[in-house]
Amino acid sequence: MIQLELRRLGRTEMRATAIGIGCASLGMPDRTDEAGIRAVRRALELGTNYLDTSPAYGESERRVGLALRGGWREKIYLQTKTGTHPQRRGDYSTEGTRWSVENSLRLLGTDYLDAVLIHDPADIEVPLAPGHALDELLRMKERGLVRHVGLGCRQHRFHKRTIETGLLDLALTYLDYTLLDQSAAETTLPLAKEYEVGVQLASVFGCWAGVLTGKEPENHPLAHAMWDWCRQRGLNIRHLALHFALAAPVDGIVIVGSGTPEHVEEVFSDAHTPVPPERWREFKAEFGVGV
Repeated sequence: MIQLELRRLGRTEMRATAIGIGCASLGMPDRTDEAGIRAVRRALELGTNYLDTSPAYGESERRVGLALRGGWREKIYLQTKTGTHPQRRGDYSTEGTRWSVENSLRLLGTDYLDAVLIHDPADIEVPLAPGHALDELLRMKERGLVRHVGLGCRQHRFHKRTIETGLLDLALTYLDYTLLDQSAAETTLPLAKEYEVGVQLASVFGCWAGVLTGKEPENHPLAHAMWDWCRQRGLNIRHLALHFALAAPVDGIVIVGSGTPEHVEEVFSDAHTPVPPERWREFKAEFGVGV
């Protein structure tokens, strides 16, 4: 089996596989515990060592916890989030943060987390205020419950604000470093490199809309044009979208949704199959973006 590349995650000691698995879809109501366990374990069998989940993702944390029983936990880096639990959404207080992380530890069946991200705040000053989420996560870091602290959100100005504190280890950005949008390359990515913050690129296939997953896109002219260009040449736009993200100039990894074991296998097959340089030249000539 071909091994995934190990990458430096900023200044942390973590050496994560180039592809981490995002577990949001595992928590959907139409998924079963068995399906979630199978998807996670298939990803681990194929070589990933990084899992990302959140209390916001329905049953995801509990199902990931089930999948990691029997010695799997020790083989991976495990990341979750705080601030978006459905019962206490938007609660970035000390007590709310402690409650959220302790609940995640219980559901995930572990006594420590490799990373916890402050998740999707509406106002970045709230979790950064004295005595709020960041302070509590740093205390948990001192106690060994949390090993690394970061921010997961889309707003570039929020990433700037938190990275410049010098206190965060990780930054997860989504939708803004893809074949359709590279705006993070002008903001979050270079700043993270300057501060040695590890970067995680998420939603590289276009989030829930999935316009770069390989299915024919609807209501997105540029994505459809890219899809059709690939179709005419016997290519899959998902393949190019993944390799574009993997080639990003960051000290970090790509987070890809796990969906099903079959989806996991498709992603790993794509990862191990390079896109020919001549195809990238043609694609870039047509759309102005490429590797």
